[in-house]
Amino acid sequence: MGLRAYTIRRLLLLIPTLIGVTLLVFAVLQLFDPVERAALYITDPKQASAIPEIIEKYHLNAPIHIQYYYWIGEVFHGNLGWSKSIGLRVSDAILQFWPATAELVLWSAPVIILLGIRLGVTSAVHKDKAIDHVTRTSSIIGWSLPSFWIGIILLAVFYGNLGLFPPERLGVAAKVYVTSESFARYTGINTIDALLNGQLWIFFDALKHLVLPVMSLTIQIVALIIRIMRSSMLESLSKGYIITARAKGLDENVVINKHARKNAMIPVFTVTGILLAGMLNGIVVTETVFEHKGIGWWAANAARSLDIPAVLAFALFTGVIFVIANLIVDILYARIDPRIRLR
Repeated sequence: MGLRAYTIRRLLLLIPTLIGVTLLVFAVLQLFDPVERAALYITDPKQASAIPEIIEKYHLNAPIHIQYYYWIGEVFHGNLGWSKSIGLRVSDAILQFWPATAELVLWSAPVIILLGIRLGVTSAVHKDKAIDHVTRTSSIIGWSLPSFWIGIILLAVFYGNLGLFPPERLGVAAKVYVTSESFARYTGINTIDALLNGQLWIFFDALKHLVLPVMSLTIQIVALIIRIMRSSMLESLSKGYIITARAKGLDENVVINKHARKNAMIPVFTVTGILLAGMLNGIVVTETVFEHKGIGWWAANAARSLDIPAVLAFALFTGVIFVIANLIVDILYARIDPRIRLR
């Protein structure tokens, strides 16, 4: 089976998987009574006095399959209810807060992936040498430390003591400017919008505010990728084809980078895909510690406020992101290892 046919097959399988995600979220809705479920159909707080009419309109006392029909119809139309914790429609809240999370991932992911793979390969190639011991020890420490503790220490050192890299997304002056009519919003991602508007000072201001949260994420997540890459690379280096390649006199860089590393990447892709999906869904602790108001920050506040529509919408959003991430990982698998297309 070719890569194109495999990709089409995986795309077709995406449809029942997404339906399964919606069914799972809808099943959770059944834990609430019709009055509480009615909050998912409210688009304005003024409708709170019309709960009986909403229950009747959306058949919230009808059999479960009828309720699902009306609910999924509202989801497809972008109506996910009213978020009382933020005072916005849930769909509008997602559009407002997700770019902040996406920006954090945009700057964190390349650093995490490239650094994790590079250090993992280096550690495996120099097994049991000084650099391997240092890398392994650092990765164990990085993965063991709580993310909130890392964030607090970074804030205390760089912002509290040195006055560098403040929390939040922008400084006061930049925040005022980006909310003015002079600044056009294209993506909601400050660094990208600043470049598109030709405002380099806002770009560097946003970048300055990203340093600590990116550093916090990198310290912890890169540790896991290093350990997985090292283990996978050691396994690849012990394979017969690597021994044969070395016996034929191939350059060591070719053996490492072209043959061993390529085959060692498959388990790394799995973990990286899941980690990036989790990051796109909101890094709750990091966003909370650094007041980086992304979708994770919003979801945490919604949970504290018992904001049911927001929490369930976040669960649905999370499920969709993970399903798409797994699809991308599967396609990357098939490209790296053609044998996977035959399964």
